[in-house]
Amino acid sequence: MVPVSVLDSYTESTERIQPNQANNYDNTHGGEVVRLMDELAAVSAMTVASETCVTAQIGSVDFRNPIPVGHVAELSAYVYETGATSLEVHVSVESRDPREDEPSPTTAACFTMVAVDQDGEPVEVPAVVPETDRGERLVETAPC
Repeated sequence: MVPVSVLDSYTESTERIQPNQANNYDNTHGGEVVRLMDELAAVSAMTVASETCVTAQIGSVDFRNPIPVGHVAELSAYVYETGATSLEVHVSVESRDPREDEPSPTTAACFTMVAVDQDGEPVEVPAVVPETDRGERLVETAPC
């Protein structure tokens, strides 16, 4: 299999937080943040695997700052390591008032995704390689 660049797996997403995603403190439910992270981790992993990818494990998720209703959650994800059928994906989230420029870190976690075929059986995935200085920095800082 031909290796894939770490940067080719880099994916971003932005979502404005609505009241139905919030708790009674008008901040995003933690489970909602994890759902958004899980979806982006799958997209990043599928970019490398060219197959459906499912979540096998989520590393520690520590919430540092809340995301208030009306703010945007800015997520980024990339695959930093692969196994035979698994992909390690780093996902980070920042919160930002869309009327301002400065985001604040919210959380980060590492997801282990597994590539599966149509029958749900694990399938082999290509390796990821840094290829650039930025790719190397991402790989070095990824593990949670």
